[in-house]
Amino acid sequence: MNTPAPERQLGWLDHVRLFNLLNVPRAGQQLPEALAEQARDLLDLAEVVDPQTIPADLVTMRSRVRLERGGGQQELTLAYPADEPDATERISVFSPLGMALLGARVGEQIAWRGPVGKQYSARVAGLVYQPEAAGDFSR
Repeated sequence: MNTPAPERQLGWLDHVRLFNLLNVPRAGQQLPEALAEQARDLLDLAEVVDPQTIPADLVTMRSRVRLERGGGQQELTLAYPADEPDATERISVFSPLGMALLGARVGEQIAWRGPVGKQYSARVAGLVYQPEAAGDFSR
């Protein structure tokens, strides 16, 4: 039995897009069942809100996040699976780290399981960019 994901706040546009990606998988984008179930739990339990009311400290899709881990910092962008790679490090929302980040807040400690079940954790140290805070509601 899986433990339900903690309630997270998601903008309705992110929620709809992620719901559609889970329920209409594209060729080559099939998720492992455990990860798909975790994503469904997160979407089912999320508080869905108007994107214009999203707090500026909340990790949303395409947010550029600064993580602190093991004394160092890392920046990455929370991306949809089909987002084109560029010069920035992107992490798919449908990865264990991506699922831990979605809906997390600045200052929050997140945890996820990596390969062979190894447990990892990091602190969300800041948001370098969040589309909603920047007024970008079209992406």
